[in-house]
Amino acid sequence: MRFRHPDGSTVHLAYCTNVHPAETLDGVVAQLRDHCEPVRRRLGRDRLGIGLWLAKDAARALTTDPAALRGLRTELDRRGLEVVTLNGFPYEGFGAEEVKYRVYKPDWTDPERLAHTTDLARLLATLLPDDVTEGTISTLPIAWRTPFDSARAEAARAALTALAQRLDALAELTGRSIRIGLEPEPGCTVETTADAIAPLTAVGHDRIGICVDTCHLATSFEDPRTALDALTAAGIPVVKSQLSAALHAEHPHLPAVREALAAFDEPRFLHQTRTVNGTGLRGTDDLGEALTDQALPDTGPWRAHFHVPLHAAPAEPLTSTLPVLQDTLTRLVGGPRPLTRHLEVETYTWQALPPALRPRGRPQLAEGIAAELTLARDLLTDLGLKELP
Repeated sequence: MRFRHPDGSTVHLAYCTNVHPAETLDGVVAQLRDHCEPVRRRLGRDRLGIGLWLAKDAARALTTDPAALRGLRTELDRRGLEVVTLNGFPYEGFGAEEVKYRVYKPDWTDPERLAHTTDLARLLATLLPDDVTEGTISTLPIAWRTPFDSARAEAARAALTALAQRLDALAELTGRSIRIGLEPEPGCTVETTADAIAPLTAVGHDRIGICVDTCHLATSFEDPRTALDALTAAGIPVVKSQLSAALHAEHPHLPAVREALAAFDEPRFLHQTRTVNGTGLRGTDDLGEALTDQALPDTGPWRAHFHVPLHAAPAEPLTSTLPVLQDTLTRLVGGPRPLTRHLEVETYTWQALPPALRPRGRPQLAEGIAAELTLARDLLTDLGLKELP
């Protein structure tokens, strides 16, 4: 979906396809048919943006077979879909029964991460619509926090610097500018937007910036205005933003609240949980730890890294951090010029929701994703952006 900002530029809104993960190229093509096109039809649009996730095997199939890449571009056009952004965070296995810590491998200290991201950039340069010259890719925030030392930090910096040079060469060759955004996430070496400033300053290249995920921002109790102002002051570009909402529990000491939270403790993904007290940000690596180990103070609100549907906050006594998303979006695109032009709804946890809340079949999932995009569209138009055909 495209929107005209009051400054005349185009802002793109997509939804991320890691919600229906596929490891192979055939699986990606099936996604377009079985999920993405039905969402577009439900929205009644001729064109829909998707934030494509290409796992290792799918990316390599496209990289080594130019005909397959042309075929994917044709399939996108045929189904009324367009791609201006990729999710380059998960490498493989995102649909596995247990993902947990595996999602952070390979990290930016591993040469394979650089190779994979380079492939994605080259693919995106070909997949961009004919009238679009800028693409973006989100990636993991360097590495999980342990083990990590100065030698690994230098290896990551060198890899990102090499990537920036490759992106420069790609732009010169193709006329397409591809930028990469580190996506701060709880538990990683770059947990917050503030944590991103030093490593991105060390790289010192405007093709390497930040992807602001509003679920992660909220989970770490960051204030959107403070966070984005600090990035602007440091000259760190917001390459893209993922629109998502975290799980919020106002009174985690109450038995009813803990019981409600326990329904979201599931085995596939990590649900890092955070609170703030007099000593600062405190947290656990997973929701179950917070509930069972009494490792987290419960005198203040808890927030868990669980991407809940934007349009459907959990029932009381829980809620979501949708207000943080709204505040962030206002700051990102509500001013005289947008801080980013690529927005992506990323609720990948539909099938990890408590059983009663999970969609039953493809039509219900498509309906839910369309509802999220409708909410995001309404937020953008309320900020003065005009929806384009």
